[in-house]
Amino acid sequence: MTTADDYVIQLALERGLVAVDQVESARRQVASHADPTTSAPSVIQVLVATGVLDGRTAAEAVAQTFGLPLWKIGDRQISGAVLGALPRSFVLKHGVCPVGWQDGALQVAVPDPLDVEVLDSLGHVSGHRVIPGVAAADDLERALARHYGREPTEMEDLTGGAESRAAGLGGAEPDPTEKESDAPIIGLVQTIIHEAVRRRASDVHLEPLERRFRVRYRVDGVLTEVDAPPKRLQLAIISRLKIMANISIAEKRVPQDGRIQIVFAGRQLDLRVSSLPTAHGESIVMRLLEHEAVSLGLAELGFLGDDLAEFERLIASPDGIVLVTGPTGSGKTTTLYGCLHHLNRPDRKIITVEDPVEYQLTGVNQVPVRAGIGMTFASALRAMLRQAPNIVMVGEIRDRETADIAINASLTGHLVFSTLHTNDAPGAVTRLIDLGAKPFLVAAALRATVAQRLVRRVCPHCTRPHMPSARELQALGARPEQLAGATFASGAGCIQCNGTGYRGRLGIFELFFITDEIRGMIHANASAARLRARARQDGMRTMREDGVRKVLAGLTTIEEVVSVTVGDAD
Repeated sequence: MTTADDYVIQLALERGLVAVDQVESARRQVASHADPTTSAPSVIQVLVATGVLDGRTAAEAVAQTFGLPLWKIGDRQISGAVLGALPRSFVLKHGVCPVGWQDGALQVAVPDPLDVEVLDSLGHVSGHRVIPGVAAADDLERALARHYGREPTEMEDLTGGAESRAAGLGGAEPDPTEKESDAPIIGLVQTIIHEAVRRRASDVHLEPLERRFRVRYRVDGVLTEVDAPPKRLQLAIISRLKIMANISIAEKRVPQDGRIQIVFAGRQLDLRVSSLPTAHGESIVMRLLEHEAVSLGLAELGFLGDDLAEFERLIASPDGIVLVTGPTGSGKTTTLYGCLHHLNRPDRKIITVEDPVEYQLTGVNQVPVRAGIGMTFASALRAMLRQAPNIVMVGEIRDRETADIAINASLTGHLVFSTLHTNDAPGAVTRLIDLGAKPFLVAAALRATVAQRLVRRVCPHCTRPHMPSARELQALGARPEQLAGATFASGAGCIQCNGTGYRGRLGIFELFFITDEIRGMIHANASAARLRARARQDGMRTMREDGVRKVLAGLTTIEEVVSVTVGDAD
């Protein structure tokens, strides 16, 4: 197949820019490329690399031959909206670079204007009409390094070296005593972790499938698949991670848990590692946790002005129980940490019991659960109360014993924070009673429950006004008077948000305060439906209604709120 290089070589020969013997020598170098794990360079690349042909001259020849624009992009500042028009993985795989917009069309610098497959893919992937152009090879490489970083190239290099080594090992597992300098797989594993940190991933999933080894990062609550190492490296990668997590590489039949501590860009990180045997090998999930103290304020969690004032007044209570409810992954622990950070002062003693301790809080005594030696939530909580704390946090109330101790602690002058797994805020009351707590004690101890979900924030770097359709407005259920001053927004997609249009998350909340009327209803063992109806009469907002306010303020999108508050439109 004829390529742009063939035309450039012919043009360079006609103009006397290169000699026939120089071209033949370059072709011999290309033909002698012996490394099967890396792609061979082109003849033009060899001529430019050896200084025979100037890269700018070669680019000018391509532009002139095909009547394309010639762009100098190595030092150009390209906007995030332009960079976000193409997925990062696609850009780095094909060596193309989006440059700008012209009359609604996306300008893209391509290495080979005759590569029809790539040109067709550009239009399909971007969803826009594409204007191809040319840039010098070193210019294009500099632009890709500047705007997209070098990690994927490093990944490819490491994968190549690791593949070569795996071929020599014949699929055997690596020797645990192997030196780092002799193990390319170590660099590959480090790259997988570093890429997760760079993407702001909360966890990394390495999943053995029948014919491939899948790697996915969870960013802002959404799993995204990335380019993965070959299947042949599966055993070596999993073994390396198990060694780093100090868990047995010989045991493959039962689940195992471990922990890795790393330092990246001056930040100390903890990785909680879980291995699970599956039909095609062990699946590894790594949870990334900041080792440093979290310092999220309540406003940063997503509380708006009026709710923030009410919630701050609530957690300033000297005693009682405050419960945060929601499903796994809804941000309950982060909200509790935000409360403790707000209340953490030298004149207060705060003790927590957690399973496990996820974040280190400066000035707070944190106790990990160790069920194997009898250190359960209940036993730890009982011991903590002998330490004379002002504020206690229990990671989760799971049984009657823990619920009874937490209630008694609140009734004896302690402020207790904890979590429950319920769908809404009033449901926490009936859940406590179902666990065996007496209704009159629940009524006396409970101050409030907070139900929450997480939605993705519109990326502040590429936010733009959004005009919702009638169908979207109907799904949202906003009242006409709310729409008058609404500021709907969406993200265009940029390098800061990896083209998703979202960066970070915030909570939407349902605050259920225990008033005197509700306290009497709890004492009479009223149902969750009756408690909810009474709270609505008292002005409680549902999570859907709180989400509507944040959509109208341009903080998130209709799709996000509707997706996490299904059935909560009443």
